[in-house]
Order: sequence, then C-alpha cells, then structure tokens
Amino acid sequence: MTPEDVAAASAAWLWFPDDATSYSTEELLLVRWPDYFAVPPTLMHLAATGSDVEDDVDRLLAEAAGRVQAWGFAELVVRVGVDAPAALVETLEDLDAEVVETVDVFALDLDGGVPDVSAPEDVEIRWALDGPTTRDHLEVSIAAFEEGGLPDEERLRELAEETAEAHREGRGSTAVAYVDGSAVGSGGLTVVDGVARLWGAGVVSPARGRGVYRSVLTARLQYAVAHDASMALVKGRVETSGPILRRAGFTSYGQERDYRLTL
Repeated sequence: MTPEDVAAASAAWLWFPDDATSYSTEELLLVRWPDYFAVPPTLMHLAATGSDVEDDVDRLLAEAAGRVQAWGFAELVVRVGVDAPAALVETLEDLDAEVVETVDVFALDLDGGVPDVSAPEDVEIRWALDGPTTRDHLEVSIAAFEEGGLPDEERLRELAEETAEAHREGRGSTAVAYVDGSAVGSGGLTVVDGVARLWGAGVVSPARGRGVYRSVLTARLQYAVAHDASMALVKGRVETSGPILRRAGFTSYGQERDYRLTL
C-alpha cells in the first residue's frame, strides 16, 4: 500500500445518497443533498485541467455557484481533497470562504488482519438490517453530529432494505453500538475494489470516552477483512476520531477540507 494507492482511493471516494440531486460534467461534480441532511450543496470534485489553472478554477466555481443559486441556495460547500490544485485554495481564501470541516485521510493495511484496539465487552454491536436498527443509526448520527433530520418512513424502509442487501452481498454495512439496550454509536463502511471506506462514525455525547467508537471500528474492520478488503480508508476528524485511529495503527496521508462559501 503506497501513498499513491491511498491518494487514488481517496480521490475515487465521492459518496452521496441515491436520493440526492447531482450536477455532473467532466470537470466538476456538484451535489444537492436531500433535505434531511440539512447542509448546503457541495462541490465534491473540481478538475482544473486547462493550461491556465486559475482561470479554470474561477470558471468552474462560477458554474457551480450559478447552479446552486438556481436551486435556491445562497451558500456552497467546496470540498478540497489531497489532490486539489493550489489555486483552488487560494481562490477560496480570496473569496473569504470559511473552513467548516477538516479531516485527515487515514489508511490502514489490512493484510495483517484486524488490529486489537481493546474494544470494551459491554458494548453490543448490531448491524442495521431492519427498520428499527436503521432508525437507531440515523438518530445516533443526528445526535452525534448535531445536524440533519430523519427521512420519512418510506425512505427509512428503503434505506433498511438497501443496507441489508449490501450487507448480504459483502458490499458494506452499518454497525450500531448499544449499551444497556440503548443505541449510543454507529458507523458504516462500503467495500469497493478491495478498499473498505469507513464513514459516518459517531457517538452520542453521554457515551463518549468509554470505547464505543473502538467497538464500532473493530466491527467494521472485521467485516472488511471477511470480505477481502486489503485497505481500510477513513476520513477522520482531526480533534475527535483522529487520535483513536492513529492508536489503532492508521496512518495519515494528508488532509481534506470543506470550505463554506457565501454566494
């Protein structure tokens, strides 16, 4: 597993839900999230490939901004990955865009198996394979990240069915952690081309500091190894999950930032 492998796997990871609205060209990918996410549209990818990178960046940002305003929004989030052109950061700073999220891009070689992170025995893991566990996962995420809301019942059923099917087929799943019968943490993974993409892990505030995150991490890595993943990739928040991931053996290969731009 080389830094180039990690950079390529990170650049290929552009997840958004099936019920999102997207605007895509060869040069950019813009996502309008479902209402229950409660976040502005996000420019997930920008490819400045012309001879004048600064002009490309200006043109593509203007194109994305026009689309976002047509959708009725006054803000745009721009994701700046490890391979983004320097001109993109410079332009965003000139426009007084605010950094609202910084994550480390972590990777772990799984050829040696699952590391021992001393997950506590009193945390029970259930996979989100039905309506109740799917609801528990979403409610934990809303509480842990303090954003978003529950989708309607029809979408909840669809999400449960999709997750159960993916779990059976080895494409990924969502682990939900319980203490004394109450859901307190959750986190998902998606297995693509031998890479286990770990996403959305969070723990509700009262349960933090007792190993819930480590339990969710262990369950997902075990699933990944069982389904032939050779690399685990996760974009971890610098202040929270980052230290835990480092102790588990993950290595940081750079940072990814989200900038909020007022149009």
